Amino acid sequence: MKAVIVDDERLARNALKTLLAEFKEIEIVGEYDNADDALEGIPKDKADLLFLDIQMPGKNGFELLQELDKAPIVIFTTAYDEYAIKAFEVNALDYLLKPIEEDRLKHAIEQVRERLKAKAESNRPEILDEGDQVFLKDGDKCWFVYLKDVSHFESVGNYVRVYFDGNKPMILKSLNSLEERLNNRNFFRANRKHIINLNWIDSVETWFNGGLLVKLKSGVDVEISRRQAVKFKDIMSL
Repeated sequence: MKAVIVDDERLARNALKTLLAEFKEIEIVGEYDNADDALEGIPKDKADLLFLDIQMPGKNGFELLQELDKAPIVIFTTAYDEYAIKAFEVNALDYLLKPIEEDRLKHAIEQVRERLKAKAESNRPEILDEGDQVFLKDGDKCWFVYLKDVSHFESVGNYVRVYFDGNKPMILKSLNSLEERLNNRNFFRANRKHIINLNWIDSVETWFNGGLLVKLKSGVDVEISRRQAVKFKDIMSL
């Protein structure tokens, strides 16, 4: 199990490494004292687990997650328990208050083992699948969202709006780049402006000019262009 530590305090990093030495299956592959270096290093480290301090000079832990395309499993570590509620709003795996207690760390690591075991058994590829989580931030609100809960994506200028659980934050990405990252077994490019989650389809009906109209379980209607309708019929047929 590969792990990365991001904390601006050297003593805190050393204390955590000492505790983690008891877990022989954990290898520390990256260590950073600021978010900017972590943003550059984490994708290269290819870690399974991220121990992340929240309050740091410059970007904080939440802002770091916002800029990562795909985050490892996250365990927040901080001396300030005022962040606990917000940490769980973004659905971190766990939240450890400094000084970190050995028993709490053991419990968190056990949760990581279970999460990684379930992912390995599902045999999912590296591309983003419906069982993966993505971090989203819009203003002061933050979420860790399972892609299975996203009904569709909508292009809005240079941004993409993400629809889930009544929320619709925007992320600074193009729909084309997002399409390349999503598993096409679950997500389908309906037209120039929309990607839909195939599992959210409630009904389909014929539409103008050879296109189709898809009604999603969220109550939203999305048109499938004539060109994409041919592909849609092909992938949805037995």
